[in-house]
Order: sequence, then C-alpha cells, then structure tokens
Amino acid sequence: MCGIIGYIGNRHVTPLLLEGLKRMEYRGYDSAGVAVMNGSGVETRKAAGKISQLERALVTSPVDGDMGIGHTRWATHGVPNECNAHPHVDCKGDIAVVHNGIIENSGTLKQGLQARGHRFVYLIEEAFDGNLEDAVIEALWQIEGTYGIAVVSSKDRNKIVAARKGSPLLIGLGDGEYYVASDVSAILAHTREVVYLDDGDVAILTREGYTVLNQRAQELERRVSKIDWDLDQIERGGFDHFMLKEIFEQPATVENCMRGRLLPDEGTSKLGGLNMTDEELLRFDNILITACGTSWHSALIGEHMLESLARVPVEVEYASELRYRNPIVTDKTLCIVISQSGETADTLAAMREAKARGARTYGIVNVVGSTIARESDGGIYVHAGPEIGVASTKAFTSQVIALLLFTLKLARLRTLSMVDGKAIIEEMQALPGKIQNILDRADEIEKIAEEFKNSQNFLYLGRGYSFPTALEGALKLKEISYIHAEGYPAAEMKHGPIALIDEKMPVVFITPHDSVFDKVVSNVQEVKARGGRVIAITTREEDALEGKLDYEFRIPETKDMLTPVLASVPLQLLAYYMAVKRGTNVDQPRNLAKSVTVE
Repeated sequence: MCGIIGYIGNRHVTPLLLEGLKRMEYRGYDSAGVAVMNGSGVETRKAAGKISQLERALVTSPVDGDMGIGHTRWATHGVPNECNAHPHVDCKGDIAVVHNGIIENSGTLKQGLQARGHRFVYLIEEAFDGNLEDAVIEALWQIEGTYGIAVVSSKDRNKIVAARKGSPLLIGLGDGEYYVASDVSAILAHTREVVYLDDGDVAILTREGYTVLNQRAQELERRVSKIDWDLDQIERGGFDHFMLKEIFEQPATVENCMRGRLLPDEGTSKLGGLNMTDEELLRFDNILITACGTSWHSALIGEHMLESLARVPVEVEYASELRYRNPIVTDKTLCIVISQSGETADTLAAMREAKARGARTYGIVNVVGSTIARESDGGIYVHAGPEIGVASTKAFTSQVIALLLFTLKLARLRTLSMVDGKAIIEEMQALPGKIQNILDRADEIEKIAEEFKNSQNFLYLGRGYSFPTALEGALKLKEISYIHAEGYPAAEMKHGPIALIDEKMPVVFITPHDSVFDKVVSNVQEVKARGGRVIAITTREEDALEGKLDYEFRIPETKDMLTPVLASVPLQLLAYYMAVKRGTNVDQPRNLAKSVTVE
C-alpha cells in the first residue's frame, strides 16, 4: 500500500520523483504529492487522484531542486483528497514527511499537540533542535503502530532521514546520489544496489553516503543486495494491461518456479532454501499454513496436496484471524507463510506469532529481500518476477507450484513412491506447454465474457482441488469487474445458495475428469433444472454433460493436484475480459492496493 520515493544527489529531482511514483502507482492511487528542497526551503505540490493529476499541478506550478521526497497514497484514514495527500508539512513549513502505515495512538498524540498550538501530529517539529535524525528518533519513541517514513527539513539541509517499522523501505545506492523507496521498482532504472531496512532502523542519506542507526542512535551494518530483474519486466510490453501481460507470462513463470528444483530420476524436489535436514523435516507433527486473499486460496490447494500425498495433518488459517486467536502451535509445528509481496502485514504478524510459540517458519514469497523472506527460517522464492497488476495471477499459479515442490519433498520422505513422484514431475514439466495451449484459445473466453458482461452476480462451484480454484475465480471477478461473485464447494450449493439460481444467474463449474467428476455432474443438473446458465471448465468430451452446458472451455488433462494451475488461467481471462468490456480500471481496481501492509 502507498508508495514512498526520495532522492538526494545532483540531478533535477522532480522528474525522478514523478518517475518513481508512476512505477509505484499500483501500490496506491488515491492521491499523490512531492516535497522538494528548492534552494529557499521546502515546497510541496499535491493532488487528489492519479499521478497524472499531480503532473498537471506541477505544470501549472513548477518546482524543482536536487533533493526531495514523494508519495502516492492509498487511503486508510481520511478521505482521498488533496488535504490528506502526502507529504505533510509542519506548522512553520520547514519539515516535510511522507508516511506509510497506521499510527495507532494518533488520536491521543493529536489531542496533546493541538492543545499546545499545533495543527496536526507533528512530533518531529516539536522534537527538532537542529538535528533531523535526532528529532525523528525522539518522535518515533512516542509512536505506536506501523510506519515507513521519509523526512526532509530546510533547517537541516542536505539529508533525508528514513525509518521503518512494519512497512517496507529500502535505500538505493548510486554514484554521489542515494534513493529511499518503499518498492524497488521505483528506483530500478537508476540502480541495482539496494539496502533493505529492518524494523527499528533509521537511515540518514546524504550525497556522500548513508548511515543506518537503531532507535538508540547506534550505528548498524546492513548488507547490500543486488537486484537481478530487468526494467522491461515492469513495463507492459505491448499488452493493453499489466494483468493481461502477467496472465500470458505464466508458461514462463511456472517454468521458472520449477527450474533447478526437480529431480526427475528420484521423483522428488531439491529446495536449497529449506534450511532443514530431512530428519528435521520429518519431526514435525503438523503443518500450519497462513496467508491472506489469493495466497489463502493457494494455501487451501497446498493443504489438499500435503494431506493427500504426504499424509500429514494440515490447517489453513487466515493470517488476519490467526494473529488474534490462541492457536495450538508448538515446537513440532511447521508454519508455512505465503505472501506475494513478502510484506503483508497480517501474514508477517502471524509468522512472528508462530515463531514466538516455537514453530519453525517457511516462507513462500515472490519478492526477493522482503521482510518475510528475511525473517523466516527457510523458504522458497516463486520467481514469478514483479507482479504489477493488483489482481494476482502469475504469483498464484507459481505459489501452487512452490507448494507442490515442498509437498513432493516431504511426501517422498514419508509415503510417496518413487514411481508416483516421477509421474507427478512428468506432468509438472508438461505444464508450461499446456498453459500455452489455453492462452492460444483466449478468444474463446472473450466470447463468453461478451455474453455475460452485463450480469450482476456469478456463482463459482467446484469440488476437491477445484473448490479453492472456484474461490480464486470468484475473487478475480469481484476484484476487477465489480460483479458480485461467490465461490462454494459444489455440494454446498443446495445448502442455501441454490435459492439464488434462476435464468439470470451464470454458474461457473470447474469440472475436470477427476475422482469427484460424477458428483459434480449431479450439481450441474441441479442448476440446469432451475434455469441457471452453466459455464463449465472441463478436460474432455463427457456424455454425462451432454446438453447440460451453455458454454464449455476445455483445458488439457493433468494430475488432479495440477488442475488448479490450468483451470485458473481461463478464469483469470474471464475476469479480465469481463472487466475490460465493463470499462473498469483493470490494473488499479477501486479501493484495492497491491501490497496490504496495514491491518
């Protein structure tokens, strides 16, 4: 959520800030602003709406210098307008601050400061006595909650002070110039060397270098990391939207997730980041998987895999619920945490809670250097590359592959035969080509979208592995087309949702020829008997479905546990084409942000 960019060097800062904000607009797009040190003091420009509105404001009233900070906002507290846009400036106009996160005791702090004649919660202003980092550190001691901040002051020029707790922040290293950003995409055009800040870090950036302190002003060492992906990965590459580009990247991203990790001759996987011996892996009594949103759907698929193949008890929890319960977690629990960004606030907090109770933690993330990647005991990068579209697509299918890689490893140690392991790997290796087969027929899905683009409700139904796929398909449709959609286990339809079915209700069935196919056929008949319109994702011609389907899209056959990867692709395309035909903002749907770094 929200994006922070800052620069200090010898170049014109305003174009650099705008460029960085545009790269991060997928993180927050309710309002935006910049604060620039222009020689005489701090000048700000802010605007409600997209970055383009800020650009217009800067054309009308230009400002430039060689250092400054910028912010793109996703509103949590306060309506998205120019007044609430960041940067915020202190009472005298000397200090400018951009902030991500939620200050939980802001109400109490605000009352106290207002009583002393201040307009807002500007603790840094009160604490300032000539040294900006000292004032920031003093202010942070009074704050409860999460933050990623960058601060500049005309009274302590030629430095940017940044700090983080629970909200991602990094430093970009250049030649006589330095950056601070909440997302590496904001600075990738200018540097590939970054330093990831940890919770409690305070960084001081000057033209001569940078220093990282803790909140007791003690200097810290932080490792320099290299970014290994290219700028063209965050460009649209000729596609109309990032989401469509990312859907079409899935043959490559699925292959990237598997590359170097399969051992076909042994029917198992090799996971270099596991950081556990086989003996340690076998000592766990149970597995807890925790995640949010789309990652929670991949977790449900992982639960099914692990219990079916590895025969180990698995529980899947919403991270937002787990952190406020009293879960049964011991030192014999393995906690798997899944997050595309590796920064999801609830998932990170759930992981820390599990660690505090003695569990080993295993992260499945996409973003290298993210907080979950750094703090987990081991894990696997899904290597999907940067995902810019707010609605996750390629990260979801790569998470499913990552879970299967882990399942293969554990199952071969426990109960799975080499023959069965080899058969699964053979199907995994065939997946990229099968995904491409689906993408080559995207026009078939577009025709279905044209037929149903004016529908107001959808049901998605499936059984077994197809139930989480149904949930994910419904979520995609809701996220970007704003159509009400619900996913259910197919058999649960008659326990309530069947009351909704009439001739206006499209029902999407994920019905591959698997072990529960015959049962799903009965559910299809129940829908048709009530006039519902059936769209089916199938794998072969089936006599049992003859005359019962209004629309059918066939995916290639595969192993049951791999069906969600293939079935999710036409569901992603359906959501995409529906949204385009309804005229919504596909890549930046209303009220949503890519990375949820606040509660």
